[in-house]
Amino acid sequence: MSSSTVAQFSPFSTSVSPSFWSTLAAIKIDKLQLSDENVPVRGHYEVGKVIYDRKTDEDVPLPAAVSFDGQGLIEGGYALPPNTFPAWGTLKNFNTIEEFKTADKQKVFNDVAQEILDGILTAQDPTPFLTRFLVLSFADLKKYKFVHWFGFPALVAKPGWELAGADAQQRGWKAADGVVGRDQMPAIGAALAQRRALQGSDSASAAFFLARRTAGEEWQLSDVTSYEPFFANVSEDERIVGFVDPSPLSDSPGWPLRNLLALLSVRYGVRKIRVVAWKDPLGSQISSTATYRSRVAALMQPEVGSDASNQVVAKGRTVLLAYEAGQPARPNAVGWERNSQGKLAPKMADLSPLMDPKRLADQAVDLNLKLMRWRIMPDINLEKIHNTKCLLLGAGTLGCYVARTLMGWGVRHITLLDSSRVSFSNPVRQPLFDFEDCLDGGKPKAECAAAKLSKIYPGVEAKGIQMSIPMPGHPVPASSLEQTRADVRHLEQLIDEHDVVYLLMDSRESRWLPTLLGAAKNKLLLNAALGFDSYLVMRHGASPDVQPTTTPARGQEIPLTRRRLGCYYCNDIVAPADSLTDRTLDQMCTVTRPGLAAIAGASAVELMVSVLQHKDGILAPASTAARKDASTRDEDSSDPSKSGSVLGLIPHQIRGFLAQFSNLLIVGQAYERCTACSPAIVEAYRKDGFDMLLKAFNDEVYLEKITGLDKLKAETEALDADLDWSGSEAEEGDGELL
Repeated sequence: MSSSTVAQFSPFSTSVSPSFWSTLAAIKIDKLQLSDENVPVRGHYEVGKVIYDRKTDEDVPLPAAVSFDGQGLIEGGYALPPNTFPAWGTLKNFNTIEEFKTADKQKVFNDVAQEILDGILTAQDPTPFLTRFLVLSFADLKKYKFVHWFGFPALVAKPGWELAGADAQQRGWKAADGVVGRDQMPAIGAALAQRRALQGSDSASAAFFLARRTAGEEWQLSDVTSYEPFFANVSEDERIVGFVDPSPLSDSPGWPLRNLLALLSVRYGVRKIRVVAWKDPLGSQISSTATYRSRVAALMQPEVGSDASNQVVAKGRTVLLAYEAGQPARPNAVGWERNSQGKLAPKMADLSPLMDPKRLADQAVDLNLKLMRWRIMPDINLEKIHNTKCLLLGAGTLGCYVARTLMGWGVRHITLLDSSRVSFSNPVRQPLFDFEDCLDGGKPKAECAAAKLSKIYPGVEAKGIQMSIPMPGHPVPASSLEQTRADVRHLEQLIDEHDVVYLLMDSRESRWLPTLLGAAKNKLLLNAALGFDSYLVMRHGASPDVQPTTTPARGQEIPLTRRRLGCYYCNDIVAPADSLTDRTLDQMCTVTRPGLAAIAGASAVELMVSVLQHKDGILAPASTAARKDASTRDEDSSDPSKSGSVLGLIPHQIRGFLAQFSNLLIVGQAYERCTACSPAIVEAYRKDGFDMLLKAFNDEVYLEKITGLDKLKAETEALDADLDWSGSEAEEGDGELL
């Protein structure tokens, strides 16, 4: 028989939506990480299409494509588009481009071919195996490029299927023949549509069918698995098998027919069959005079030659097996997709030009953070950090470094508050400002810093507010009363709206009001302060009504790390007062070693992140640098693995000394007479609100009266006055009192 009568099949190509690759990137980062396990994938195809070209007055065939989008990678989230048919496969993503290049791709391909053969031989419903595919890929998530290779394994038949009888002589597929007439196409289309409606659009069997004509000239359709009973009383010449054909070509049926013929041969011993390649819309009412594209041909497989030992031993013997020395037989299959140059080689999808640069920035920021979870710390809760809203009081040197570090951790919501403007001395020490920001009197610091954050990373929600914070020891004149009231109300609102508050101001008394508000509202407060070559970073304790300030009873020892942690003012025995008046130039400016602010700012953010990773949050016990005393029952607070945070220790205070390049971890409990966080102060604020605050601003001793520090001071002075500083030794002249 002439070789020109051998049936030719139109291979599948792919149409891959950018959403497919973006979803793969998300799965790689969040789920797969370093795993190279197979990922289930779904795609879909439809009836082959042609489009009319008005310029050439010709029909142009579109590729027989399987389409993929992001939903196909989401388990349980795939909705098959209307008038399409499903395809199932697996994706294997490699961790490096070298692994992708050196992988035994043919072995992976052959494994899928073996699954297809096993399914054809044994599965109750083998139709899902007829359009199986695989995807090999490497995802370069930094450049958003995806190297990939799709394969649609089709079992090789030997001898191959050929056109039979008159079809062979005409060397082609016909619009109709003696068994399937042209006028019968509308009835077949209607039966196909009805069958698919009954089976559901997600059924693979809807794309493959058996057909026969009844005595009443009606068409009956059935599943291919019913071959033997369905055709029990039907002559071989009138047996019809059909499939929804993705090929637009009239003389080349689509790729799924190859595996369908293999199924018929090895499972049912079919060696001759009439095939309908359905290329028209399902259910379309085609008249007997209408043009329709579906094609019919009779196919047959010649007798098996002398190499029958290389065939699958079943009712038919059509699937060629490949043998290798020392290896079991495997099915021979073809079906790798060719690239744009027509070569059997991978393709590359470059999504970076198609994507919004802001989206690319989001992906890149998330990638750097999520890489931490892959091997180093899989238990870290990045989402909690991401969703934390931070309020930075102070947009100077510390504020700039804290803001930059927060962005590095993926914090998306940052609000800065400051009352000053950018000066010429700022840009070299404060990394969010440059020379132009100093001109014309300088831009407001908070607003300028927020704008620079958005410029660095558009995904951050940054806001700058120019405002002064009222301070104790700074009386409020009558003319400023309403403005002060508005400022206090605004600050209260800001602290309510944020989860963490950073105290980064350059004066001691400016930290008092936010410290009180944080204690009253149980917010996590982080404090950073700089000396010349030393710094302090600390976290304030919880609200006194959440974790009461307790004094151990006599004979009872409460571990230090379990007591309520103190605030910035808990070591003071006087109320904060005006420290800004009559300052010399060196006192007006923060005179500090240039590298200190970066260290302190970064330490403050890292302390926040460690607290967020602890199950108790703001109530997390303080870690220390010293080993526990064997006589106590406290946990080993110096052991990072036992701190309760995946990031290690969670100190209360970090006191750093750059001269010695050393840090001390200090724990200080809350002071019951503290002028900022004690129960008496918090209760007074909750009771009287702004009136209480106004008294604190105007009266230097008001806070001492509320806490009882005035009485303690009076008692101390009285005790000092009662002491007799003269001694017998001095009276005898044996020494000088120093």
